[in-house]
Amino acid sequence: MAKKVVGGGVKPDLRFSDESVARLINAVMLDGKKDVAAKIVYGAMDIIAGKMKDEEPLEVFRRALSNVAPLVEVRSKRVGGATYQIPMEVKASRRDALAFRWIKLYATRRGGRSMSEKLAAELMDAASEQGASVKKRDEVHRMADANKAFAHFRF
Repeated sequence: MAKKVVGGGVKPDLRFSDESVARLINAVMLDGKKDVAAKIVYGAMDIIAGKMKDEEPLEVFRRALSNVAPLVEVRSKRVGGATYQIPMEVKASRRDALAFRWIKLYATRRGGRSMSEKLAAELMDAASEQGASVKKRDEVHRMADANKAFAHFRF
């Protein structure tokens, strides 16, 4: 019988004492430069706090994360020489990982401002169910809906 590996998890960040913010910092980090990534994320949170005075930046972040996280995705499976796109539910850990990845990706693709400003803009757009990362989630959901007929091939 295989042993279950207990994950070490991620330590909460220093400013908000939140594990999700720490995971966003890790997602934004390049070449192991965690201090730079933390400055970017905290700068984005400060920008959100300045622009959305009636809401806490952590709440905006959490709402953005829940709006971007996909519930279903398609996975390829080969059956009898044909490859089918099978819709499958996404586990919670992968759901968050995809959300962080998409938020970072589409923030970097935004116009030529500082990364903090781009990340703040993407988070605010995602919190209000707009932005490219939410479109990506909708696209993934649409693909899963289109391939519902192959759900019986689940593995």
